[in-house]
Amino acid sequence: MPKIKKILIANRGEITLRIIRTCRELGIKTVAVYSEVDRKSPHVQLADEAVAIGPPPSSASYLVQEKIIGAAKATGADAIHPGYGFLSENAGFARAVQKAGLIFIGPPANAIALMGDKLEARAAAEKSKVPVVPGSPGAVKDPKKGMIIAEEIGFPVMIKASAGGGGKGMRIVYDMESLTGEMNRAMSEAQSAFGDGSVFIEKFITSPKHIEIQILGDQHGNIIHLFERECSVQRRHQKVVEEAPSPAINASLREDMGKTAIKVAKACGYYGAGTVEFIMDENKNYYFLEMNTRLQVEHPVTELITGLDLVKEQIHIAEGKALSVAQEDLSITGHAIELRVYAEDPENNYLPQTGTLKAYRRPQGPGVRVDDGFSEGMEIPIHYDPMIAKLIVNGASRKEAIGRMIRAIEEYHIVGVPTTLDLGKFIMKHPEFVNGKFTTHFLGSFYPPKTKENPNKETTKIGAALAAVLFAKTSITQAGNQTNASAVRSKWKDRSKLDQK
Repeated sequence: MPKIKKILIANRGEITLRIIRTCRELGIKTVAVYSEVDRKSPHVQLADEAVAIGPPPSSASYLVQEKIIGAAKATGADAIHPGYGFLSENAGFARAVQKAGLIFIGPPANAIALMGDKLEARAAAEKSKVPVVPGSPGAVKDPKKGMIIAEEIGFPVMIKASAGGGGKGMRIVYDMESLTGEMNRAMSEAQSAFGDGSVFIEKFITSPKHIEIQILGDQHGNIIHLFERECSVQRRHQKVVEEAPSPAINASLREDMGKTAIKVAKACGYYGAGTVEFIMDENKNYYFLEMNTRLQVEHPVTELITGLDLVKEQIHIAEGKALSVAQEDLSITGHAIELRVYAEDPENNYLPQTGTLKAYRRPQGPGVRVDDGFSEGMEIPIHYDPMIAKLIVNGASRKEAIGRMIRAIEEYHIVGVPTTLDLGKFIMKHPEFVNGKFTTHFLGSFYPPKTKENPNKETTKIGAALAAVLFAKTSITQAGNQTNASAVRSKWKDRSKLDQK
């Protein structure tokens, strides 16, 4: 049984800091990697060692496998933790790490590959008797075939890129007249973003909730679930607020969904931390959506209601240890909510922002946790996701947690860039959120993005450039960019070059 002594964290920002802190508690040395723009970042300063890996673009630094593995070998690290994003869901990287004689702190490469292929993941779920949304049995490239499928399953339908996620190549179609045009647009966007224009079609759930189940599995065949997270507050199909447990789930449904998530994990021989995502309709029928084979951004809310350190569990699993808890040992304590604090302008179509954090003061007090990677005076770079921090609170009840979140938002002082803090306060106070009846349409229905009149031309120019860079970065990571930006290929098409969704 290997004992890990030094871990290289193949990431940046808050998740790197999060992993470093757990490693310190376990007496494990850490190695940070950083691009030129991140050289003064807190994660570089907190790690025991740090290695420069290239220019700011992720395609020249954080996504270059050879640089990451080379840094691990040069510093004597015996394991690599990928965090989330970048190379975390790249089966080729997992294999390369193991081939280099290092421990990959994550699931087996075959499981990453299987669950990274949407169509194969769906087939595996169906084989395990897991409910899936009615839809096309395979990829569709011909609009005429799409029309036949749509007529069979009934409108409205959702068109999704077979080779991607994050809202790219995704269209909702309500009638046959619109199908061909929307399908062509979806295929064009998918081709541009992922290098693969194929799509699949499935029934669109009109009033859905997005529920996910956290699972843990060890290398001895033990798999447990750590209850659910409610992730229905989204913009552009990306989460803004997450909470645990879900106000829409009762004990019986929770147990049923947990068992179903374990079935999905067993279907791919899973071990490590992972998340099985479901979509649930107004009648509480739920359907398998996908599996994220990594640590989730929103993992802190699960930690707060279970008392488990998920990073610690990941490390122990990678060392070959059995799970520290059994299913019957777990229970839910209190309620936790997370707000993703983005540097973006919700009043201007959530346009990503850059700038200097002229003032930056975190909230404090009982039940408040801030996971971030910035400090006052730092620049928000154009090259990466615009998330500044995760603001997490917990309380004895959901009502208490909501009140605590509002207080924490009011204490959080950020000057220099627009943020989603005011949006978070709006969400917490809205009756639809308070009563727990909200769906994934919440922000679109109650907080529609507005385009500001006569915006500052320079701000618009910078924002547009940032949005373009972020789109390109998402496209590269989704498509499976590994060693250079030109190697963009679908993770569903080339299993050796998988990357994050």
